[in-house]
Amino acid sequence: MRTRRITVTAAVLGALALPPLSAPAQAVTPSVDSPGPRSCNRPGPWVIGTKAVTIRSKTTTTSTAVGVLYKGQRFTVHKTSGNWHHITNKTTGIKGWVSGTYVYRDVRMCLN
Repeated sequence: MRTRRITVTAAVLGALALPPLSAPAQAVTPSVDSPGPRSCNRPGPWVIGTKAVTIRSKTTTTSTAVGVLYKGQRFTVHKTSGNWHHITNKTTGIKGWVSGTYVYRDVRMCLN
């Protein structure tokens, strides 16, 4: 019985792993729930990463709770101090501070 030895070079393996350079570029179509195309230079919208966030009078977890910001409610971020954001809840009109652990910018990636 004879054994054949096949040698595959790194160039051949690399060519198999990469997509062909002549493939046409395809445009990305936003999904139905997408807010539309975004600029690659601007970060995404502010989002709530949990069901609800306590709105506080100061930038500490022990300060007085002045309201609750629920997932899906619209809000405006006025300023940021450390990991805290001063917001206005557009549904209730309540202003205060929320933790950046739960309220943050949605990150989008643009491949140009």
